[in-house]
Amino acid sequence: MPYAENSERARILCECLRKGMMSRIESMHMPAKKKPLKKRVKKEGDGLRIAQFLFEIGTLRRVPRIHRQTLLTDDVTDTIASHSFRVAFIGWHLAKLEGVDPYKVVMMCLLHDLGEARSNDHNWVHKRYIKIFEDEINKDQLGTLPDTELFLLGEEYRMRETKEAIVAKDADYIDQILLLREYEWQGNKEAPLWLFDKEKKMPYAKVRDLTTKSAQKIGKAIYDERPSSWFEGIWTKKNR
Repeated sequence: MPYAENSERARILCECLRKGMMSRIESMHMPAKKKPLKKRVKKEGDGLRIAQFLFEIGTLRRVPRIHRQTLLTDDVTDTIASHSFRVAFIGWHLAKLEGVDPYKVVMMCLLHDLGEARSNDHNWVHKRYIKIFEDEINKDQLGTLPDTELFLLGEEYRMRETKEAIVAKDADYIDQILLLREYEWQGNKEAPLWLFDKEKKMPYAKVRDLTTKSAQKIGKAIYDERPSSWFEGIWTKKNR
């Protein structure tokens, strides 16, 4: 190396030392190290992320199920939260009847529409024009939680390959049959069109959407039962 070049290098090193720029000196002698990727949720921030998640879940009480548009009803009680609540109980019974893990099924039922806190609900008219990126929502919503179990359960349900995921989906469908039967009982004229097939007018038409034998049995019972039958034999005019 020529003397002039050595002198220039020495001058730069001295200047760096004088200014305390050690990082610049290191960069002259070795390649820069890649900074490790930071986790989206630090251990000390677990409580904060969980709090955010719980606030988000609470908003589902304010997200209406949008089939009210096509069913011509303004049922303010039918939200994603109220729907998921009954689906969870349906899923528990189906899991027991089908001999699968009730914990997984119930958790999938609670999670199955959780993404609609971010995408909103869409009826079958909307679905023609709207694409929902469920994988991205699940990753951003559940994949950022301190524990990965909810994310993995959400993915398992979305893939619909395990028996638990299939049972959870049946539970989702059964709640819709229940709701349509309730609307029909109240005199809604659109509900029977969905319950009995608009064109073929088939009995138990929605039961065809169900996969498991247990779900099909419950589905038929819903068609045959009055929504008000649950309080027969227990009502009274007098307080105790």
